[in-house]
Amino acid sequence: MTRDDWLSVEAIFADGIATGDATFETEPPDWEKFDRGRLPHSRLVATEDGAVVGWATVSPTSTRACYAGVVEHTVYVGEHARGRGVGRALVEALLGAAADAGVWTIQASIFPENTASLALHERLGFRVVGRRKRIARLNGVWRDTILLELRFADSVPADEVET
Repeated sequence: MTRDDWLSVEAIFADGIATGDATFETEPPDWEKFDRGRLPHSRLVATEDGAVVGWATVSPTSTRACYAGVVEHTVYVGEHARGRGVGRALVEALLGAAADAGVWTIQASIFPENTASLALHERLGFRVVGRRKRIARLNGVWRDTILLELRFADSVPADEVET
């Protein structure tokens, strides 16, 4: 993903925001803010016929050095590309890029109403850590999220890998 992709990425982000079940954001940030908040090693776009139809990124979960290998990811697919495997392809590619960059845990925080995203993540091996009740407000309404994570087995000592 580059600045050149931003207008398409921003439009897909805005469509996701409009659903009310994708993010606590109420409007897309500008490119500079978006760029600052994402790690450069794992920023992807999916294209069809030269047009961006989806995107995925990772962000740090903490500034503490001990958590340098723990990230939260974001994936959005344009409305007309949903249900065609674009989200799965993006997350799979993102997992590879993140692992290559030394990430050992990737997290997702998903609204419980976003059943398609929850199902995708569980199919890809993410495990539910728990439900964070009333974690934040969206448009004045308290919302829950489901916290999921995937730990890369190669990055975790064998005796600590959960099966």
